[in-house]
Amino acid sequence: MDEIIQKLDKYLSILRPEYYRELNEPLDDSQLDKLEEYYKIEIPKDLRILYKWKNGQKPNCYEAFVNNSMFIPLHQALYDASELTTMIGFDFEIENWWNENWIPIFQNGGGDSTCYDLQGIFTENRGQLIEFWHADNDRNVIAPALETFFEKIIGFYETIQREEFDEYFKIGGIDNYPKKFIVE
Repeated sequence: MDEIIQKLDKYLSILRPEYYRELNEPLDDSQLDKLEEYYKIEIPKDLRILYKWKNGQKPNCYEAFVNNSMFIPLHQALYDASELTTMIGFDFEIENWWNENWIPIFQNGGGDSTCYDLQGIFTENRGQLIEFWHADNDRNVIAPALETFFEKIIGFYETIQREEFDEYFKIGGIDNYPKKFIVE
C-alpha cells in the first residue's frame, strides 16, 4: 500500500496540482490513536496508511477525488459513520440500509458515499469498498480492497495527459466488480 500511495501522490501532484494543494496534512499515529479511542474502533492498516498520507481534502474544496466524490477527512468520516449508525432501527429500518461497520471515506455531497467496510458485509471480504446511496437500495461492492481501488486510479492517471483530465471520472473495470446487492 505504501508504494501505491507514493505513486498516487506523484500523479496527483503532477496531473492535478491545484487539487493536490487542497489536500489536508496527514494524520500521525498519535492522532489516529486518539480517533480510535474516541470512536472505539480499530482503524485497519491500509486505512491508516491512507490517512497518514493525506487527511482528506479541505472543507472549501468541492472538487472530486474519484467517482464524483470528495475525499473525506477521517474525523468527519468517523463522525458521519457514528451519526448514521444511530439511525439504524429508526430512520433505517431495512437491514444494511446503513451498517455500523462502514466508514464513508468518499462522499458526493448529496448524502451518498463510498465506504470502507470493516466486516465484509455481503461478501465476508473485510476492507472492501461499498457504495451507500441514501435514497436507493442498491449496495454495490465496487472493489475488493482499498489497494485494488487505488491501483485502478493510478492506472487511470497513467493513461491520461494533464490537458485531457476532466474532474469527473469513474473508476471501474476491476475484475468481477461491482458485486451487486439489493437491501429490502
